[in-house]
Amino acid sequence: MIEALKAPTRVPALSDHFDGKRFFDADGVAPKTMRDVVRWLVSGGKAKWPKWSPSPTSARPPARVDDRHLRFTFVGHASWLVQTAGLNILIDPVWSRRASPVSFAGPKRVNDPGIAFDDLPKIDAALVSHGHYDHLDVVTLSGLSSAHPMRTITPLGNDAVMRGYDPAIRAEGYDWGQTVALGPGVAVTLTKARHLSRRGLFDLNKTLWASFALKTPAGTIHIVADSGYGSGAHFRDARAAHGPIKLVILPIGCYEPRWFMRDQHMNPDEAVRAFLDCGAEFALAHHHGTFQLGHEPIDAPAAALVAALRAADIAADRFPVLRPGEVFEL
Repeated sequence: MIEALKAPTRVPALSDHFDGKRFFDADGVAPKTMRDVVRWLVSGGKAKWPKWSPSPTSARPPARVDDRHLRFTFVGHASWLVQTAGLNILIDPVWSRRASPVSFAGPKRVNDPGIAFDDLPKIDAALVSHGHYDHLDVVTLSGLSSAHPMRTITPLGNDAVMRGYDPAIRAEGYDWGQTVALGPGVAVTLTKARHLSRRGLFDLNKTLWASFALKTPAGTIHIVADSGYGSGAHFRDARAAHGPIKLVILPIGCYEPRWFMRDQHMNPDEAVRAFLDCGAEFALAHHHGTFQLGHEPIDAPAAALVAALRAADIAADRFPVLRPGEVFEL
């Protein structure tokens, strides 16, 4: 079933990134045309991924961690569980088998989520970055809403998509620059990203996309779901507005072919540049190894990241690549 896009309950005001009909990024570029999309689809050159590439690890997270700790469990692709200050926060939760509007076609997982759904601790909030199916999974959000009394924080318009599928999803839509308190000492601010949003043929940029600056007692986390690098301004702006940044989560996959992907997706070399621009102490890699969305081989992003870190003289343990179910703690 393809859900209908309904109007948000709060109509966004005209701004430097909303023209009354569509959102845009003044520092970005125009979206690719349908001719470009067709050219990409028929161009060939797509690497063959294995049908199944299981992770050796599956996590059983603790119920909570205290405010001195940051615990990140990689679920897979762009999905994370972040635990800190007694809160459990999911990032772009996707437990569905496919990242697609239909259950019988589209990009299919090549490994299980790193946390079994029934092994999740009680979830307090989800942060959903934008409307693409590999990030906004209404089936997963509906299931989570049944099992957990959680809030879902998302950019404008995506809240209507979620509630249009299941009114029980407690979705809250916010604009770039708005800050939302999640708990004592924990708040999230929606920040700019160089991307776009679409779930169907006729809704290009009708909903907003964002990154997140998550302030916690243990430090600030900058969460970048999908973003092109561009001039790097969005990452330097995040450092100026929300620094010092303890850790940044950055995408490293879905970057080939570059003529099509570069405006909205970073490659590993650009991810390292974004890491430096943010001034973060650590980074974590995601958007790799679960759904094949770009043309690159399954292991290419990790290998290219190692090379880019070496070229920049950055220790590999400051920017690791996790498999689903692996944990990084600070």
